[in-house]
Amino acid sequence: MYKQLMKSVAFALCVLTVQIACFAQRPKPPALQNAEKAAAALQRWYVDRTGLYTTTGWWNAANATTALVDLMRAGGSRANEAVLARTFTQAQIAVPKAEQTGALEKMTGMPGFLNDYYDDEGWWALAWIDAYDLTRQPRYLGMAQAIFTDMAGGWDSTCGGGIWWSKERNYKNAIANELFFSVATHLAVRAQADSRQTYTDWAEKEWRWFTVSGMINAEHLVNDGITIDKATGVCRNNGRTVWTYNQGVVLGALAEWSRMTDDPMLLMQARVLADAGLAHLTDDAGVLHDVCEPASCGADAPQFKGIFMRNLRALNGLVHEPRYTAFFRTNADSIWSKDRVHDDQFGLVWSGPALPADASTQSSALDALVASLPIRE
Repeated sequence: MYKQLMKSVAFALCVLTVQIACFAQRPKPPALQNAEKAAAALQRWYVDRTGLYTTTGWWNAANATTALVDLMRAGGSRANEAVLARTFTQAQIAVPKAEQTGALEKMTGMPGFLNDYYDDEGWWALAWIDAYDLTRQPRYLGMAQAIFTDMAGGWDSTCGGGIWWSKERNYKNAIANELFFSVATHLAVRAQADSRQTYTDWAEKEWRWFTVSGMINAEHLVNDGITIDKATGVCRNNGRTVWTYNQGVVLGALAEWSRMTDDPMLLMQARVLADAGLAHLTDDAGVLHDVCEPASCGADAPQFKGIFMRNLRALNGLVHEPRYTAFFRTNADSIWSKDRVHDDQFGLVWSGPALPADASTQSSALDALVASLPIRE
């Protein structure tokens, strides 16, 4: 009887061992495999010495870093975690205005991920908040807080409030203020109790101003910025391009802000803006585009669409809208089947034809591939 019992136990343990081994060797879902291939291709542009990427600029590197972190948070390989530490150390000196030439020798500026452009600073602040969420290393959160303090210095009473785009103080625009709002909301959620009120106050102040600034037009689309009449001082929507990233950053900011309040209007406002983006910035197949496509979009715009996808994904983590989930899948499938060139690189136009890639188009596409993955709490 004892021997029979031991045989049964041994058999059960054997079966369990086989099951565990099979589970451990179970292949990753195809969507995750695709995203990891895209990340591996992106890292071929990475320069260890600088912590940045050839073929694109300084603020773009912050977005590439965020895309890598989001992939790891979605269940991807943690192999790139070492890249975060290297970038944090090596990219401490800003490249003030990035060029696609990849001329990273021009390492001038201010230490601590600061430069003359408040929007550039905002991207790095969000990247280090994301890195903090992944690693729980306090230095990343501390850097984001230091960056935010510098950004807050860009606020004044011109146009009733808001921060300037640059320290030259010649333009108030959507992206700088959306990023300021987003960084404030993210820090309010994560800060210690003794400093949380500071970020909460800034978030409330920024959102209150942004909603009356005029930059959100009648179609619920976000134009690029504000024109200031020099004679009268009157500020109005300048009617300039509705870029996908302007339509996107505010979505993630409102989603994060909703975690701090019981105001149901925040997610409702975010959904209105998201739906306007899907209605006006996609083609008949549901693939996202910026208006500069397929011609040259310069050094900045190739980054924009991925930012929209990333922030819509953050919103969808709270609202769980099937249309948004389908949108992610549509774009990821189109990128993989119509925009992929050699070595798993991706170009500017997600609906194809595949165009030459660089680190900006690659990290933008990576954002979209990550957006199609389930959110892990």
